[in-house]
Amino acid sequence: MMTDPVADMLTRIRNACMNRMDKVEMPASKMKLAIAKILKDEGFIKKYRLIKDKKQGTIVINLRYDDKHRPIILGLKKITKPGLRVYVKKDEIPEVLGGYGVAVLSTSKGILTDRDAKSIGVGGEHILNVW
Repeated sequence: MMTDPVADMLTRIRNACMNRMDKVEMPASKMKLAIAKILKDEGFIKKYRLIKDKKQGTIVINLRYDDKHRPIILGLKKITKPGLRVYVKKDEIPEVLGGYGVAVLSTSKGILTDRDAKSIGVGGEHILNVW
């Protein structure tokens, strides 16, 4: 039984990048779709799609590499964990690698990047960092 689906998603992406795979598949959820959308919008992945089935569906993420076939995603770090939730106020939202990375927050307005949360003026649960 998987206790942390988001950590599983990040591990699958990390492993696929290390093995230079073109795509990675994982069971779908609303939170994973929101994270995939952020990764796409921020330019870390090429695209993602949801394949519907009789159960929960599958997310297929197409990874992005540079011209020397090095992964665009250099690091993924899960911040909040099932045993230790990490919450940040709107004026305490961290900056990842001086703005080169992205912090992903779960807020009352949905799953947002650090920049979006700051512009709206809302804090929330700090889910992960990606750079």
